[in-house]
Amino acid sequence: MAEVFIDDLDRQLIAILAGDARVSNRRIASELGVTEGTVRGRIKRLQQDKLISFTAITGLELASKSRLGKIRVQAEAVRQRELANLIGQMSPVNAVLLTMGSFNILAMCLFEELDELADLASNRILVLPGVHHVETSVAVRQLKYNTLVAKIT
Repeated sequence: MAEVFIDDLDRQLIAILAGDARVSNRRIASELGVTEGTVRGRIKRLQQDKLISFTAITGLELASKSRLGKIRVQAEAVRQRELANLIGQMSPVNAVLLTMGSFNILAMCLFEELDELADLASNRILVLPGVHHVETSVAVRQLKYNTLVAKIT
């Protein structure tokens, strides 16, 4: 993967879009003291580099599968990235994070029935060579969820 460079103007542009992705390029340009063409070009580059994307974010209550599950995975350190990539390709996994501690992979998913989560954890992830242990948890109530930080759909 090629190294991606962003400067202060990119960061300011991203901050504005994070606050309101519908703001016009003209308004952004005025606020940042640059031309509309500069804004348009920067947005296009940031999208091509997959640093930003535009999407409608819904709350978990509108998701087709309404239960949020987490699966913590204890994997061999030398296979951590490989296993994380495999887990990330599994349905219904929506997010995979490399972590530190006794569990070094965290997978998050949305599901409808507990059996789906149990099957994923026990019959699909735990059986992978290099996985030593899995632990699951289910969110029972959403107290805070910042869609600017994490989108799970």
